[in-house]
Amino acid sequence: MKIENPNALTWHFSERAQKLQGSAIREILKITMRPEVISFAGGLPSPATFPIEEMKVAFDKVLTQQGKVALQYGPTDGYAPLREWVANSLSINGSKISMDQVLMVSGSQQGLDLLGKVLIDEGSKILVETPSYLGALQAFSLYGPDFVSVPTDDGGLIPDEVATLGKGARLLYSLPNFQNPTGRTMSVERRQTLVDICARLNLPLIEDDPYGALSYRSEPLPKMLNMNPDGVIYMGSFSKVLTPGIRLGYVVAPRALVDKMEQAKQATDLHTAQLTQMVVHEVVKDGFLDTHIPTIRQLYSDQCDAMLAALTTYFPSSATWTRPEGGMFIWVTLPKHIDTMKLLDEAIKQHVAFVPGAPFFANTPQSNTLRLSFVTVPPAKIREGIEILGKLIAAKL
Repeated sequence: MKIENPNALTWHFSERAQKLQGSAIREILKITMRPEVISFAGGLPSPATFPIEEMKVAFDKVLTQQGKVALQYGPTDGYAPLREWVANSLSINGSKISMDQVLMVSGSQQGLDLLGKVLIDEGSKILVETPSYLGALQAFSLYGPDFVSVPTDDGGLIPDEVATLGKGARLLYSLPNFQNPTGRTMSVERRQTLVDICARLNLPLIEDDPYGALSYRSEPLPKMLNMNPDGVIYMGSFSKVLTPGIRLGYVVAPRALVDKMEQAKQATDLHTAQLTQMVVHEVVKDGFLDTHIPTIRQLYSDQCDAMLAALTTYFPSSATWTRPEGGMFIWVTLPKHIDTMKLLDEAIKQHVAFVPGAPFFANTPQSNTLRLSFVTVPPAKIREGIEILGKLIAAKL
């Protein structure tokens, strides 16, 4: 028998806290931790790509040679040698990025939250893709914006729509490379047009680029940051090219914005862990990523091909899907009468998981969509899981 505590508090949460909602993906991931589940749900990099030995050597070297610095408080804007490495790596195509434009953050999710804090007021108009990254929608929603959904097609965000919708907006959030959740990529021509339109509208353009290095077929496309360093806010991360466990990302922006974000960060966590920044710098400073990233690309490309082949074999002709040239995701659209939230319940009973598409829409959800991630599942299991999903979908036609 449970005994009530007469001294228990009645909590009065803030209006902001009352608006909080759990991540649909995080809830699904709790289920996918079971070993019998074939999970296409998580946007998790493959553990097979983690450079464990290199990280061990770097931790030992940093702690042995600079332990007292590594274990001490650090500057809010980040470890200077790593910031300089980031700035130099982005100084391409004739543009020069300064170290002062780089703010290290505790994962790119913190970068999104800081951008929300310093750019969004209650009721601010902000533009997002349709669909868009769920983590960004969650981060921005805390600040009470008015989300405006920008139409997309197979080539991603449509710049001309921004010219109409962007007047008076506080920001435009975009993922031009192998977008989460769709896997789509924006062409060079669209990037330049979008940069020009945003500059004309005085509209800050966020270029979130966690997957840009993971191109399967060719070299990565030009960054919008290099097209206009004074008007583009670039977000990068070490999660997909090293390991997400270190929680390390960066924001590159004009100095006035970086200064405000730094002040907001001081109120959040004082600084990102000095130790992990120094270790990452030790790993990347001599060109390790130049040889490491191609091995990730090859692994993910093979598994993407396996999933595309399985979809062609097992999914009905009424289903359509994207064909990504990099990244981690495939986006599937089913006949309109199929609700993928209900489909998920049936799939989990047969030990298969995916992410329903509805949570990725800021305004009008499309409940007949779903996201598949292929990078943590070996080809044989990919075929098995897709065959199960195909049979469940066919039963609804």
